[in-house]
Amino acid sequence: MYLIKSNGYNVEIGTKIFKSISSLITKNKYSSHFIICDENTFQFCLPSLIHKCPNLRDAHIIELESGEASKAINISTYVWETLIENKADKNAVIINLGGGVVSDLGGFCASIYKRGIDFINIPTTLLAMADASIGGKTGINLSVLKNALGTFSQPKGVFINPDYLNTLPEQHYKNGLAEIFKIALICDKNFWNELKNTVTKSSKELLLLKSVTLKNKIVLKDPFDNGNRKILNFGHTIGHAIESILLGTNNELLHGEAILIGMMVESHLSFQKKLLSKKELQEVFSLLKKVFEPQKINELNLTSIIELMKNDKKSQGNKFQFALIDKIGSCKFDVIISDSQIKKAIDFYNSTF
Repeated sequence: MYLIKSNGYNVEIGTKIFKSISSLITKNKYSSHFIICDENTFQFCLPSLIHKCPNLRDAHIIELESGEASKAINISTYVWETLIENKADKNAVIINLGGGVVSDLGGFCASIYKRGIDFINIPTTLLAMADASIGGKTGINLSVLKNALGTFSQPKGVFINPDYLNTLPEQHYKNGLAEIFKIALICDKNFWNELKNTVTKSSKELLLLKSVTLKNKIVLKDPFDNGNRKILNFGHTIGHAIESILLGTNNELLHGEAILIGMMVESHLSFQKKLLSKKELQEVFSLLKKVFEPQKINELNLTSIIELMKNDKKSQGNKFQFALIDKIGSCKFDVIISDSQIKKAIDFYNSTF
């Protein structure tokens, strides 16, 4: 079992997390318990959680449909109405059992309900374990705008059981792996080299320990995203726009799949800004294409991407502010980029297929 101290809570990684979950619930003497899950975690994860945490046997279960469409205001309203119908008071707790959508939405609902009730994250996907459940950011989408509504609210604990990854399809495992490659790219070249050489052989626990530790260090120094925490947005400005445009279409991408494309396009922006050498640009493209097999995006309308980026939280006025790597293992933030540079980077990305 590994324990990482974060901003007022602990992140525990290991297969024996259930004792810690039960202890935390007993210690806080919650008046009622609500477990948010989707149809997949309801089937594959909820039974073992309740079996191993007997003090959750009377929990109210809120089951959502899996997928990005559930990160919406109408679903949040459904959660709040369920809490009210079951007379949840200020001493109730929400337990988020699922991937990034569940932890983002569940944390958001908890932070708003009666001006804030406790929540616990039990991530079940690699994406949620490595990224979404850590750091105290909650949020939902508004129309096609990713995470347009959200709060900073810390969980009471994050409990990561790597065994849950055994239920994941390969596509969803790689979806989370993209965020692990991102954290290496922005702040740890040694970790990048480890991934380059041993990603398929690495222990899942050690992979998560390294990734969570790196993210946690960044978050602790900048909990409200005013400075260096912005480097975590590498790949997300372009990636979120692509993800939003394709949402609900036949070509819809998972979050990590969109961020992967974003990382590659934004690496070329780094090259254009003379932050990244041609050799390192080629290294980034070569490894990411080898591990993830991303797709071309030449069918997307550049104007639509630009318009969506204008509503991105990181943009100011008509200026696009990017987090860009200045070498493998290092990143700058608030780098101003023009429309023409974005077009050139997307054209370069598509030309490599």
